[in-house]
Amino acid sequence: MEMLLIKDLINELETVAPSAFQEDYDNSGLLTGDLNTKVAKALVCLDCTEAIIDEAIAKKCNLVIAHHPIIFRGLKRLNGNNYVERTIIKAIKNDIAIYAIHTNLDNVLQNGVNTKIAQKLGLKNLKILDSKSDKFAKIITFVPTEKAAAVREALFNSGAGKIGNYDSCSFSIEGKGTFKGNENSKPFVGKRDELHTENETKIETIFPIYLKNKVISALLNAHPYEEVAYDIILLENNWSQIGSGIVGELNEEMEVNVFLKMLKKSMNLNVVKHTAFNKTINKIAVCGGSGSFLLGKALKAEADVFITSDFKYHEFFDAEGKIMICDVGHYESEQFTPELIIEIIQKKFANFAAVLAETNTNPVNYYY
Repeated sequence: MEMLLIKDLINELETVAPSAFQEDYDNSGLLTGDLNTKVAKALVCLDCTEAIIDEAIAKKCNLVIAHHPIIFRGLKRLNGNNYVERTIIKAIKNDIAIYAIHTNLDNVLQNGVNTKIAQKLGLKNLKILDSKSDKFAKIITFVPTEKAAAVREALFNSGAGKIGNYDSCSFSIEGKGTFKGNENSKPFVGKRDELHTENETKIETIFPIYLKNKVISALLNAHPYEEVAYDIILLENNWSQIGSGIVGELNEEMEVNVFLKMLKKSMNLNVVKHTAFNKTINKIAVCGGSGSFLLGKALKAEADVFITSDFKYHEFFDAEGKIMICDVGHYESEQFTPELIIEIIQKKFANFAAVLAETNTNPVNYYY
């Protein structure tokens, strides 16, 4: 089996779901341990608990990869007074690192939590339900025309120029640049006190905000000028690949009872809490975890059904017969996430032992 550093695994996971895409309230990332620790086997789970650490010990896993962060609020002491403190203490004593990949994995369309649910339901034509509008910027720079291709390529290699399913996206236009040098400028053709003209290409491309330093560094390293002129403009565009929830369509319309039976079977559910609905079903909105905040977006998308969890009693009234709310349970809605994480890892590291946890961490039980 392949031996990796913890940072190798994290880099691959965050290539799919960058940590910058997590919500402000979240605490995704490496919670215990050292990035440079070697790991031969990782235990993958939804929640990290004492029982999960015990399973990791038994299976000789020195890394736990969880969806939910065990440390969510600030810890002021570690005395073992609650399950969070006890779990952290046990992990540290046994040299087990804990990494969480939470809302950043929720917020991506490609290989995201909600897309995994949609695949289980057989949905097509998937789109983000509530796309983000504050994660991208445009960089504009001016380059000697003969160097434009090299600078453009450097920007692309740093992660700029990706829009949805396309990469290497940019716009260029040629023009004339002018400047005068002073006594401190590097030598150039022409007199220092005369206006110098250069054939230049204006390059524009976009990039995710979290790559800002990397993109600027790539530009400065590839650009031939002593002083590099560039502008960065924050964009308010809604980006189709990043955001909360998704919406998709069934292959064919279903009657309510047929749909509910399919939902129970596809998601291994024992029970579904739902509102009444008297139309056939085609368009489905999905949000793993607590998604009641997206009901308005699901209605705006004209979804027939909204599948999520943690709706409060009075929030069910907000459906008003326009949509069927299906509350499937928090754990149940995200149960396929560990499977997704393993798929991401094994696509890159086929010989690495990423093990699906056998411990059921669902704190909610049902009596039938």
